[in-house]
Amino acid sequence: MFFIYQIFISLIVLLSPLIILIRLFKGKEHKFRFIEKFCFFSKKRSKGNLIWIHSASVGEFMSVVPLIYELEKNKKINTILITTSTLSSSKIFKNFKFKKAIHQFFPIDQLYFASKFINYWKPKISIFIDSEIWPCMYRELKKNSIPLFLLNARITPKSFRRWNFFNQLSINIFKNIEVAYPANIETEKFLKKLNVQKIINIGNIKFCEPKIKKDLNFSNSFLSKIKKRLIFCASSTHEGEEDLIAKLHLKLKKKHKNLLTIIIPRHINRINEIYNNLKLLRLKTIIRTSNKNIDKNTDIYLVDTYGETKRFFNISKIAFIGGSLIKHGGQNPIEPAKFKLKILHGPNVHNFNDIYKLFNKKKIAYKIKNLHQLINVSSKLLGVKKTNSISVKKLGDSILKKSVNEINKRFIYEIKKT
Repeated sequence: MFFIYQIFISLIVLLSPLIILIRLFKGKEHKFRFIEKFCFFSKKRSKGNLIWIHSASVGEFMSVVPLIYELEKNKKINTILITTSTLSSSKIFKNFKFKKAIHQFFPIDQLYFASKFINYWKPKISIFIDSEIWPCMYRELKKNSIPLFLLNARITPKSFRRWNFFNQLSINIFKNIEVAYPANIETEKFLKKLNVQKIINIGNIKFCEPKIKKDLNFSNSFLSKIKKRLIFCASSTHEGEEDLIAKLHLKLKKKHKNLLTIIIPRHINRINEIYNNLKLLRLKTIIRTSNKNIDKNTDIYLVDTYGETKRFFNISKIAFIGGSLIKHGGQNPIEPAKFKLKILHGPNVHNFNDIYKLFNKKKIAYKIKNLHQLINVSSKLLGVKKTNSISVKKLGDSILKKSVNEINKRFIYEIKKT
């Protein structure tokens, strides 16, 4: 099966010029740095000890930001290499003033590229986040005796069935993991069945919070325009969900005349499409980068920038988390909970099932199935004070401390060997 996987990846490499061209046209690749995926590195490997952290996209990268800052305090770590796969995550990386961390794009998962990548960067340890499981890279890390840690490991029932179907291939892949740190109990059970030898449960690192206060600051001019508005925020929305939020706004506006709905789509390349659909509903909509001012008649504020979601959560009363009314699996609800928002979500949240169960139980989050429920629950919650029954910050601080201690311990062990 591994041989078949290699053939499949080789075919992708052959087609890569066309694939890259299409992705460049769609604005999904960096017009200069895409060559990093073929191991043409844009940064030099500096001297000293390097650790490598790989996260797929924005959400996964944001979850390790507090961890990166803490690891930078370790004087024996000279460089922290951060790899991601998406253009949006590379843009977010620039928002943080790291002292030791550098960014590169993750290479194509072929043995040749995996080997070239490892031989160039020579990490002391490698830390993969969430469900980032790459057969060739895992194999080459093991071959080069570089410990691989799967942090915040997440395996859904669907992905487990897929891995279990290719049983022997899966066992050969997962045996390369030195230690797995599951994000939830469900994943822990799946990891055991996939023959991971060492599993340590320290909690979900997505509860950890980056300590960057400037993210919350809007200009006084902007704040003056919204200070009398009741704000509903719809974040990480996908196609079809914006239409539902627009209809919700029309209904709620009859009772709450000062309502302002903020929509932050998951993929901002859809902005023009969303804007045109909102215009058809005769909703006065302003796109953030248009630099037009919000006035008392503004219905929808459409956000087409990266890295500002926390700012909007900070000024909102309620948050709807997208990717949950369609069969996407939901998005992480922890961020709005940190701002004591009441959270609305659809039934499709299997990607973060354990977190939503906790939040539903504590009446932080509310599951809705249709527009009627969305209207009823939203109307009630708009009159409720912002408060939560659990301290997300305390929980996050505890998990962060455990994560940092674990990684530092593994890193120190490796440098003592050399």
